[in-house]
Amino acid sequence: QVQLVESGGGLVQAGDSLRLSCAASGRTFSRYVMGWFRQAPGKEREVVAAIRSSDGMTEYADSVKGRFTIASDNAKNKLFLQMNNLKPEDTAVYYCTAGSGPDDMDYWGQGTQVTVSS
Repeated sequence: QVQLVESGGGLVQAGDSLRLSCAASGRTFSRYVMGWFRQAPGKEREVVAAIRSSDGMTEYADSVKGRFTIASDNAKNKLFLQMNNLKPEDTAVYYCTAGSGPDDMDYWGQGTQVTVSS
């Protein structure tokens, strides 16, 4: 079992930055692929970024490439998402996840709201 707790969401203006954090407890952090997903009202949930904890390999959705950075601190069992140059279309609930890969995430946090005003 893995427990995930997100923090760092909020209300910001377009062009601002936010840093989301996720604290993980339970099984060894480094054995999982960790990821951030988001879901906006009326839209399907989508993967934003993922990182393979074992070697640090990352992948990003095209819509956030160059603006968002995913990082993990395996020693502290923490996952981060640095979000720069935020846009109103980034408004969503952001979820921290863990699993075998972006298509097979077994564990989910409760979500944190990010709202970007224009």
